Amino acid sequence: MQIILEGKAFKFGDDISTDLICPGRYYHLRSTPNLLAEHVMEDADPEFYQKIEKGKTFIVGGDNFGTGSSREHAPLIIKIAGVNAVIVKSVARIFFRNCINVGLPIIVSQEIEGKIEYKDILKVDFNNGTIKNITKNVNIKFPPLPKIMMDILEAGGLADYIKKNGDFKL
Repeated sequence: MQIILEGKAFKFGDDISTDLICPGRYYHLRSTPNLLAEHVMEDADPEFYQKIEKGKTFIVGGDNFGTGSSREHAPLIIKIAGVNAVIVKSVARIFFRNCINVGLPIIVSQEIEGKIEYKDILKVDFNNGTIKNITKNVNIKFPPLPKIMMDILEAGGLADYIKKNGDFKL
């Protein structure tokens, strides 16, 4: 299956923690992720949720994105809020895995440095491992995700993938 996403980049810096993505003071909303999603990235940009165009928005981060606690809610509320994908220079491993598990596409590429700015228009081709910055007319390469991860993303997340493909036996 060909996965191509287009949208606007919202750029954040280095060391964006899961606390900045999903503020702890809203922990009481964890059983209602749709309400929690209204606070996504609030501590990094208080108006970010209002700026999201569902299905036409990318979060672009620097180094060490998703650092901190292993809150599954962090990537989940990014997805629920309507963000297409997360594009970063480097990522905390547990955050990366949680993104795949909840069905949120994530791209890791050192090549984004200096090539994507706030509100640039991007076109991402997951199969070819390319990001086209339409605003700057720049192409960026990234390592494509392994087939199993693409299959999980296409299913909508790990739980849906397992439902579709049956139980795993160890």
